[in-house]
Amino acid sequence: MLQQLILALDDAKRIAAAARAEADRNGWPMVIAILDDGGHLMYLERIDGTQKGSSRIAEEKGRSAILLKRPTKAIEDNVAEGRIVMMALPGAVPLEGGVPLVKDGKFVGAIGVSGMQSFQDGIVARAGAAAL
Repeated sequence: MLQQLILALDDAKRIAAAARAEADRNGWPMVIAILDDGGHLMYLERIDGTQKGSSRIAEEKGRSAILLKRPTKAIEDNVAEGRIVMMALPGAVPLEGGVPLVKDGKFVGAIGVSGMQSFQDGIVARAGAAAL
């Protein structure tokens, strides 16, 4: 039988905790969203003082990262280089802060972060992803 790798809730919480630690270290109020391999929200944390709209943005960044199997920074870079056709991809979010989560070479989910400038969101998302 083929063993399927999944993102467990404990994994999601560990990833979010690592991202939260990076955000706290920098004093950045942010939303951290962890999604499964189908782009469904598993865990969300909104640090006090974060703009409320960032909850939806973080989730959409994560969804874009897992469904398109690339960091949202790659989409942002493509659009900045003039490949605006990337915006025609369903669910494409051209803002840094969404990172796919890979476990044993398999895409198992994503983290999406929002609340500060995109490059800061990316720093926190990568810190979370590194915990997996």
